[in-house]
Amino acid sequence: MSEILYSDKAPAPAGPYSLAVKTGNLIFLSGQIAPEATGENKHTAQTKKILENIRNILESFGLSMENVIKTTLYVRDISQFSNINTVYAEYFQSKPPARSCVEVTALPKGALVEIELVAETSKID
Repeated sequence: MSEILYSDKAPAPAGPYSLAVKTGNLIFLSGQIAPEATGENKHTAQTKKILENIRNILESFGLSMENVIKTTLYVRDISQFSNINTVYAEYFQSKPPARSCVEVTALPKGALVEIELVAETSKID
């Protein structure tokens, strides 16, 4: 039986979906965006903000980035892959998860990057 998970460390879902769903020892975290993040390189700034949010969400579930086993990155401009990858590597320094990265035409709210993930845990009931 699956369980819907909530966190006050993330905005409420903007549509008919859950922030996260736990089934067995897996947690599926819905795609996270941060269109409000600004900086010299918006792809980099958004990636950093998203990963900070993800870390905070996981911590609210009693987990860490080390529990992540798979990520999927959706990016508006694949030419920014190197910049995004540099930030991503800061959050997954040892034993990085499996990953896919695809370029997409558009993302919600004009975001440039969206990241979803699967984490493994037996730490929460």
